[in-house]
Amino acid sequence: MNEPLIQHHWVALAAPRVAPALATSTVLILGRIWNANGAEHSTGNAALMIVLAAGAATAGAFAAGGRGGGDGVLAATAFATSGGLALAGVAGYADGWSLPILLWAVATAVAYGIAARYWRTDRRDTLAHTRQTTVRREEHGHIERVEALRAGAQIEAARTGAAYAEQLATALITRAALPGYDPQALTNAGLPELTAHNTSKEH
Repeated sequence: MNEPLIQHHWVALAAPRVAPALATSTVLILGRIWNANGAEHSTGNAALMIVLAAGAATAGAFAAGGRGGGDGVLAATAFATSGGLALAGVAGYADGWSLPILLWAVATAVAYGIAARYWRTDRRDTLAHTRQTTVRREEHGHIERVEALRAGAQIEAARTGAAYAEQLATALITRAALPGYDPQALTNAGLPELTAHNTSKEH
């Protein structure tokens, strides 16, 4: 059984690798744009971002501590949102680039650390799927080879039987054409009568 081969474009393969850095960089840029538009030293804006970041972190904690081990994807999303809001708040409130760049570097490293865990899991799942596909393909190939050998053996046996029957019929016809052939003698010797001879007697 042939299975379709899927080839991904290099952009699709590289996108997950650059996504964490792209996300944190986007938050940093938006935070600095917000800073340039009046968020710098704005206590109200900073308090809003603190509340939103704390709310997202609390939601992540609840998602991680739910029944049955919680929802890992939802918890990771909530914590990532919390970190992004905190980074945006600092980038918008802080004076200068030093602290926002430092937090951006930390956030990017943490994002890659979390993503690496999912990449390892995905790689293990992909390898397991590849092994199962290979084993399944080999099993199907083995079954097809066995069936082909069995069919070939049956065809060869049928061909040999047909050749033997043809040779036997030729021998009987040749024997019947010889002078002195006596079917009754064959019957007396314990050999079965020929069907053609029985048919002629009935008539």
